[in-house]
Amino acid sequence: MTSASLRGAVDLSSLVRAAQAPAAPSGGEPAAGAPASIARDVDEASFGEVVELSRTVPVIVEFYADNIAPVLGSVIAAYGGRLALATVDGNRNPQLAQAFQIQQVPAVVALVGGRPLPLFVGIPGDAEVRQVLDQVLELAAQNGVTGMVPTEGAEPADEPDEPPLPPLHQQAFDAISAGDYDEAASAYRTAIAQNPRDQLAVAGLAQVSLLQRLEGLDAAAVRSAGAAALDDVDAQLAVADLDLSGGHVDDAFARLLRVFPTADADGKALVRTRLLEFFEIVGADDERTIVARRALTALLF
Repeated sequence: MTSASLRGAVDLSSLVRAAQAPAAPSGGEPAAGAPASIARDVDEASFGEVVELSRTVPVIVEFYADNIAPVLGSVIAAYGGRLALATVDGNRNPQLAQAFQIQQVPAVVALVGGRPLPLFVGIPGDAEVRQVLDQVLELAAQNGVTGMVPTEGAEPADEPDEPPLPPLHQQAFDAISAGDYDEAASAYRTAIAQNPRDQLAVAGLAQVSLLQRLEGLDAAAVRSAGAAALDDVDAQLAVADLDLSGGHVDDAFARLLRVFPTADADGKALVRTRLLEFFEIVGADDERTIVARRALTALLF
């Protein structure tokens, strides 16, 4: 999974303000290679604690089975508490496996602010794992999830200092943390005007625009209106926002691609613009984006 694809599939509206750090998940044995404060084996009963922890520190969830032991403990431990690890026996916790759409193990997802991000099916080499974990941390930092879990007296591994964000990006980040989405959008637009190739600013603006549209929405009312008006472009755009923000990327894409052919010229323009924005949020290299972009091109031509 690339850094671009890690930008999506989370409920960005839940990531604006980090919650106070809860205790590390209880129950189960620590995963091999990591202290108990950082890594725990959890089940369906204790998984709620993992979700709460993810609102402060990104949690990597590794699904394993009886004959496939978890292997990420030492890698997660090297991050010195900036990441937590929850290991789950997929066979003994079928509801969790179903909730995360796990078809086979080993499989790895991230939880950021309570929302899942699929990472791996199978475990690649350490270098690729670390690259993706770095990208998870980058995504979490952009959305205010920057806490740490205690390392039980162990000294965290020395990490290079994080490079400072460009001034306009920092301005946008601070504005998002304060809930000022208008200010954040203005900062990203200025960054894009200064450098049209600033893809992080383009993606950031797409995320903030989504946050602006989600703010104050009644989700139940939006979904009810969408169900009652399947060909209404505005209604379907609103539901697609909810789909994407909840991590249902395929549903969001499919909804807009379905309504596109029957829309008038103005409606087609709105749907196309929203899809392009979603592509930025999810990431150009994400397979779901590639498939949806191909489908949109077919509809256009």
